[in-house]
Amino acid sequence: MKNPYIKMAAGLYINYFLLGMINVILSSNMSFLTVQLNTDKAAIGYLVSAIGIGKLLALGVAGKMSDKYGRKPLIVIASFAYLIFLIGIPLAPNYAVAFVFAIIAGVCNSMMDAGTYPALIEGFGKKAGSATVLVKASVSIGAIVIPFMIAFFIDHNMFYGYSFFIPAGIYLLSGIFLSMTAFPNHKLEEQQAATNTAQSVDTFHSEPKFWQEGLSLIIIGFTSTVLFMIVQLWLPTFGQEALGMEKASAIKLLSYYSIGSLVSVILLAVALGRLIKPVTVMIVYPFVALLSLLALITWHNPVATIISSFLIGLSTAGIFQIALTVMTEFFRKNKGTTTSFVNIAASLAFILMPLATGGMSKSLGITSVFILDIAIAVVSILLAMFVAYRYKKVFH
Repeated sequence: MKNPYIKMAAGLYINYFLLGMINVILSSNMSFLTVQLNTDKAAIGYLVSAIGIGKLLALGVAGKMSDKYGRKPLIVIASFAYLIFLIGIPLAPNYAVAFVFAIIAGVCNSMMDAGTYPALIEGFGKKAGSATVLVKASVSIGAIVIPFMIAFFIDHNMFYGYSFFIPAGIYLLSGIFLSMTAFPNHKLEEQQAATNTAQSVDTFHSEPKFWQEGLSLIIIGFTSTVLFMIVQLWLPTFGQEALGMEKASAIKLLSYYSIGSLVSVILLAVALGRLIKPVTVMIVYPFVALLSLLALITWHNPVATIISSFLIGLSTAGIFQIALTVMTEFFRKNKGTTTSFVNIAASLAFILMPLATGGMSKSLGITSVFILDIAIAVVSILLAMFVAYRYKKVFH
């Protein structure tokens, strides 16, 4: 029987395709924005922090609103509200106004996350892992497309703002589409989750412990976000400053990274739950990322950088989404609130990392930023190993 929420999923994936563009749109247009806003590259990195501030401000409330009022209202409102950021940034008269628009984008991101992941989990049941990983696939496709779009505008001496206006138009259409699309009854799903939780007590070999595996998964929400956002934010700068690449070529490194992400999430969508367990992926992927980051800072030539960029994309894609799914396996009630804790950790990464790496890039050089990412990969591996240990204790 055909799943009745296919249309809903399609609209949600379109939203995250656009979010993939937004994730790299500031760093990809960094040189234009520094001129427009009369500032430097580090300050543009701080605009990414502003997105994180907006995410953090809204997440706690967004999760509760999602559980109380449903997933659909938050997602539709966020789709329309993203137009403020996408139309506002290219027209912002100064840095302060751009900062406010970035905060609004963060609020939209929180609302969308708090509605989307629970909606997919509720709509697709046993296939929830694959459904949520496809969110990352959509993000990756968007991140692949936007650097080529920007490079096209550069080559044709066109206004960089078109790279913002086109996603804005698609968000408008997506919001209209989703407003007319059926979503799962979240109240009914939560009641079923409560019943399943009560029934599952007897099947647990030990009780899940929030302050152990729960906290570990929340921290993985932070580390998994840091792993990919450092690369998204600073890879073009690394290409220009460490490798001497031209601006358009350095921006395209993000596309190789995103192609790796896309390949990864397609493989995960097929293999997850059948050939490989989510907790295993959370260990293996950061290990591959660790090796790829080491290669990136060691072999300073364009070909090695392209391969490393691809492998980093391959090995960082989907970890965050898998952490959300595993979190809901351990703690099945109030999914909107539970997943919001992981998203709050991701928001802190969006706030802290641009601030930290902006300062590091100025004082210690761009390579130091990627050394920090290596350290984060090590922490991710250790946390995932503990979660896998607890998973065996609870479910086996």
